[in-house]
Amino acid sequence: MKNTLKYISLAAVIAFGAVSCAKFLDRPAEDSYTTANYYQNDQQVEQSVNYLYNSPWYDVIRFYIYGSETMCGNVYQGNNAYSTLTVNGTDADLKNMSYSLWAVNAQCNTVINNIRNSSGTASQAVKNKAMGEALAWKAMAYFLLVRTFGDVPIIHDNTEVIKEATYNEQTKVEKADVYEYIVMTLEKAMELLPKDPNIGKYNRIDYYAAEGLLAKVYLTKAGVTGSLNNADLEKAKTYALDVIEHSGRSLTPKYSDIFRLQPSVFQQTGENLFSWQWTSTSGIWTAQNSIQSDVGLTGFSEFGDIWGDWKGPSVDLMDAFGVSADQDPETRVETDDRRAATILMFGDQLPYFWVDRGGFDMYRFFYDDTYFPVGLEKNGSNKQWCCQTGSNYVKHLFGCGADHQAALGVSAGRMSYQLPTHILRLADIYLVYAEACVLTGDSQNALIYVNKVRDRAHAKPLESVTFDDVWKERRLELAMEGDRWYDYVRRSYYDVNACIADLKAQRRSHWDGLDKAYKSYVVDDEGNYVGPGAHSWDNSEIIYNPAEELTDVKPSMFTIPFPTEDVVMNPNVGSDAQPVHVDVRETYKYDF
Repeated sequence: MKNTLKYISLAAVIAFGAVSCAKFLDRPAEDSYTTANYYQNDQQVEQSVNYLYNSPWYDVIRFYIYGSETMCGNVYQGNNAYSTLTVNGTDADLKNMSYSLWAVNAQCNTVINNIRNSSGTASQAVKNKAMGEALAWKAMAYFLLVRTFGDVPIIHDNTEVIKEATYNEQTKVEKADVYEYIVMTLEKAMELLPKDPNIGKYNRIDYYAAEGLLAKVYLTKAGVTGSLNNADLEKAKTYALDVIEHSGRSLTPKYSDIFRLQPSVFQQTGENLFSWQWTSTSGIWTAQNSIQSDVGLTGFSEFGDIWGDWKGPSVDLMDAFGVSADQDPETRVETDDRRAATILMFGDQLPYFWVDRGGFDMYRFFYDDTYFPVGLEKNGSNKQWCCQTGSNYVKHLFGCGADHQAALGVSAGRMSYQLPTHILRLADIYLVYAEACVLTGDSQNALIYVNKVRDRAHAKPLESVTFDDVWKERRLELAMEGDRWYDYVRRSYYDVNACIADLKAQRRSHWDGLDKAYKSYVVDDEGNYVGPGAHSWDNSEIIYNPAEELTDVKPSMFTIPFPTEDVVMNPNVGSDAQPVHVDVRETYKYDF
């Protein structure tokens, strides 16, 4: 694991080379302090964990946001290794994610050790809170590692591994034990973190954020041995309900507001429990958000940094929302606010993008050459519809430079913006609770919380609820947020055949004939854009092409192999290497 665990030895250095995202994440210049003189007071200790909210996670993004979303069937990007579930250890995005997650673990350990060994006037309460945040992020990193790779090594203290030079001898630990390690880590985090609801409203991790993650971990852990463990499900219910009832958080009233730039919008309720908090002003590469570049429409911003319009939400995800690319957009029936906040379709009008120009018009973007203002016209549109599913991303888009400036008072830059990326939300915890309730026979309480989520989206309430209802609701609520593939992983532990059948039944391929039909609808015979009704709607040439359907799914595909470079350096992490059982609570201690 030379390449992976090299991040352990670099952690102490990297920990002081990153800058964070908002005022509450400010740090002094890196040349003004050392580890020996920095952790001296409350402010310095609190700031010491700030960079854990962005930089170490940067290389997770591409796998997490659209690699995993393609594997689960939510995203179409052609017939590649993600869509066929054949990702291997040479994949660049997989390698980057793996190395990034190990770096998170290493840097969390480094920060904790630095705080523990510090002298000065910092209060124990502030030290505890900072260490609790680091532990919570460490748990999140391991939660992603174990669900991606299955059995993984446990690096409890990177300084010991460095001292003993055993980085190429680390052995995989059985995933059941890894889940127990995550539970133990979160329990310690909760012991240290305060229960002040106001902290969560500023997107800092508090007791209830860690508890929400613990509920989700227990729901996942419940099936890891091959059958559902009722005691774990009950713990998932208990922890989730405590967050719901006592954290002071509530659902953001308008679903689309969760994913907008204005801090006051998503902070008002504290719905977001774990978020990556990015900056566009630090000058530190990896501290910024650049997701829009990978998933947005060419010409959407003036920075010339977007190339994602050929991929987008899948036909199957649109089926789940009850919409289709071959429908007349003027008569398309919408039954769920989450569709338009998740999937950008022909005919959509979005007022929260290009605000200085009255909003964003998806009719005009591809087919009206006069639509592009000064600064954007040089990028232009492709003058034809790009994504063959008839859709594009909405989540993870911030808009143009004017949108960023108006919302935050600071400029965006090339591949650099401050839109937070939310990775655990209160709505998820509602659905964790609902799923655990359904699996333990309590459909009445499950129905209450599924309908709370649906009510926010103005979707018709359900009259009764089954596991399949909760399963679908999670997809609609959390689509494009990096979660759905891990739903399949969780379910595959104890019901792999259902997962295989579900994936094989999806419409994961594309339409033919979209551009011709769309252009004819808004462009007249002289080639001028006149808007919908230029010609009558004609979908006769829009044909679903099943060429890229998924036909071969095996149980082994729910576990991704380690990066090849790691396996070459350390065969103990190879796919055929046997994991070891570890008594976690006897072997590892958090003695602080």
